[in-house]
Amino acid sequence: MAEIFSFILGLVIIPLMLKIARACGMYAIVKESEAQVFTLYGKVLGTITEPGLHFPLTKFGIAPLLKGLPIFGKIYKVNTALRQHYLRSQMVNSEEGTPMGVGIWYEMQVTDPVSYLFTNANPEGSLQANVASSTISVLSNLEMEKMLEDRHSLSRTVRSSVSPLSEKWGYRLGSVYIRKVAFTDQGMVDNITEKVVKRLVQVTSAMKQDGENRVGLIQSQTAKNVSQKMAEASAARPRIVGETLNGIAKQDPEVLQAVLDVMETEKVLKSQAEVDLVPENLSIIASLGSSGGGGGFVPPPPPPSPVQFDR
Repeated sequence: MAEIFSFILGLVIIPLMLKIARACGMYAIVKESEAQVFTLYGKVLGTITEPGLHFPLTKFGIAPLLKGLPIFGKIYKVNTALRQHYLRSQMVNSEEGTPMGVGIWYEMQVTDPVSYLFTNANPEGSLQANVASSTISVLSNLEMEKMLEDRHSLSRTVRSSVSPLSEKWGYRLGSVYIRKVAFTDQGMVDNITEKVVKRLVQVTSAMKQDGENRVGLIQSQTAKNVSQKMAEASAARPRIVGETLNGIAKQDPEVLQAVLDVMETEKVLKSQAEVDLVPENLSIIASLGSSGGGGGFVPPPPPPSPVQFDR
């Protein structure tokens, strides 16, 4: 029986008593990134921001408890974590009259829970409205080029214009960034896409032509250098050959004559001309005919027959 009573006591009675004590303000458990604001009869008693287990009696005394804190008081829990929001498609007009859709990303964090609760009835909605209106006022009637390229400086301008008012409402405005600037008119998007494609084709053609010109210039310069070197080599060859032959003539004229004969023979062979070879001891008689006046080739006499000796 004692075990059953202990089980019921531990399971039901003790948690119920702790819940009643917590509702009466005997103790409070504050979570991470949380603040608890204690009020009595509409007046703020104090705020606890440190996470952990706290006893309000040690901070506020026993008087609030005796005045009816559990009945007439209230505990507000405020989230103090860093929160992020993104506003999509905020409509602005450029200086050229082009409708643009702007996306704004920003951070906010509660720094004064009391002001956050009681200064503004809807602080988050007011912050969104202020960020949107400040963005529209900063970006409206700007040049399209500046609107697309100077988003960092424009984001800082929006933040500086909204931060003073947000601090009065109990929270701090963190980073603000204009993430997206887009065209809302589909026809304009198609026109810009077509112009960009044409421009890319022009740039690509210009780059290709410039490359071909550079390659042609390099090739012509290389051909010029090669021709120059070949001309120098061709001009140096006769001089070198002449100097060599002069040296050979001074040392041994017969060798020079042999070299010249070889060179002449090579020239004749390369020319592929027909050559008639005549023996040295052959007598050639050219006779003119009395009637025709033509001449002919007289064949050589037959060689003498060998002498035979009788035995």
